[in-house]
Amino acid sequence: MSLKSVSEKQIIDRLKFENPWWVSKEIEEFYHEMPRRLYFNLFKPLVYETEIKRALLLMGPRRVGKTVMLYHTVQDLIDSGISPNRIVFITVESPVYMNIGLEEMLQFSLIASGLDEPAGLFVIFDEIQYLKNWEIHLKSLVDSYKKCKFIASGSAAAALKYKSIESGAGRFTDFLLPPLTFNEYIHLKDLESLIIPSQVNWKGSNKIFYSTTHIEELNRHFIDYLNYGGYPEVIFSEKIKANPGRFIRQDIIDKVLLRDLPSLYGIRDVQELNSLFTTISYNTGSEFSLETLSKESGGVKKQTIKTYIEYLESAFLIKTVKRVGQNAKRFQRDNFFKIYLTNPSLRAALFSPISATDDMIGNMVETAIYAQWMHRDWFTPWYARWQNGEVDMVCLSDSNFNPIWALEVKWSNRYFERPKELKSLLKFSLENEMENVLVTSIDKEGTKSIDGINFHFFPAATYAYTVGKNTLKMKGS
Repeated sequence: MSLKSVSEKQIIDRLKFENPWWVSKEIEEFYHEMPRRLYFNLFKPLVYETEIKRALLLMGPRRVGKTVMLYHTVQDLIDSGISPNRIVFITVESPVYMNIGLEEMLQFSLIASGLDEPAGLFVIFDEIQYLKNWEIHLKSLVDSYKKCKFIASGSAAAALKYKSIESGAGRFTDFLLPPLTFNEYIHLKDLESLIIPSQVNWKGSNKIFYSTTHIEELNRHFIDYLNYGGYPEVIFSEKIKANPGRFIRQDIIDKVLLRDLPSLYGIRDVQELNSLFTTISYNTGSEFSLETLSKESGGVKKQTIKTYIEYLESAFLIKTVKRVGQNAKRFQRDNFFKIYLTNPSLRAALFSPISATDDMIGNMVETAIYAQWMHRDWFTPWYARWQNGEVDMVCLSDSNFNPIWALEVKWSNRYFERPKELKSLLKFSLENEMENVLVTSIDKEGTKSIDGINFHFFPAATYAYTVGKNTLKMKGS
């Protein structure tokens, strides 16, 4: 008995189903109603960049809204006057397209949309990592169809990044869509009436920070962000919020740890990887060493632990941060380092949501602040630690590695009233001749001067908002 294969009619029917705008002239109402992420404004110009012959790769972790952004792109193209049947959307992981190359998909799309030739097409491949050797196929399309614009998305950021560099030299433009910033959370929830701009005298000139009209309400949303805020779907669904562990663990963590990373890197013992990630998640914002992680995981070799950390980082689940000493000098050997989740709601989903008075609130706030800074791909954060002292975040000059500013993340008002108790920050500032440092609080704002050093205090929520807002401004300028 011979096995049946997918027919040409089934493929064409699927393409028509995936591209309803060929008939309706607009995307489905479900996607229409979803608000656009602020990152869409940065992605959009790259979509319309047709003079340069490059495919556009939309990368990022699972469930951050890549597919929704692609549908918003389709609607924007239609609104700009592009003929709807010249916009092709193909979900590569659909079983109908199994064993079909990208060029074949393109040819079937021409038949399905009733077009004679491909010039002027915008072709979108969603979840492209499910096609073996996708980067070779995509590079070939870019070279062969110079009058088409190709856009692709993929969740396995590690594989996409690696392969796009490896095989697509000069042919691909990468765009990383990270988890939501607190700024985007406020925007998507339509809460911007809570935010007001505020000028702060920073190093002799006025800098824009952001304050709030109602710190209690903003803090309530900030705690909500810590627990659920990394993913657009979660913040709008009370059903998912009632059981975030199920959604995030099954849809995000398990698929990455049990499927994506093992298939990419040939990991045999997924239990080891899962155990390591669980340990890191529970202790996000803590200092680690390969030695302690090896012991915690029951004797897994240090080199294996190091490799797993690299995998988790490349999948955009964690971020490692290196250490400097009291004099801001880097260590010859990096025996110790901090690890942060790229998004605090991962921890809440694995264990349980936290409250404003939870024992882990300090680590979660610190993780959230780091998560805002991680959106700046040009910025490398450090932390300082020495015997009996530590500073949470340090910015070093790219040219001479001297410290430019330092930040202490606190979820407490105590230090606003008694700034002299910030002994480590004071010591670090004096040692490195720094005149301005930052400290977060629960709801206190203002500047206190001690020994010639200006301690600028901001509520953690407004500071997180400020970093995210200013990052988008800088990326767009």
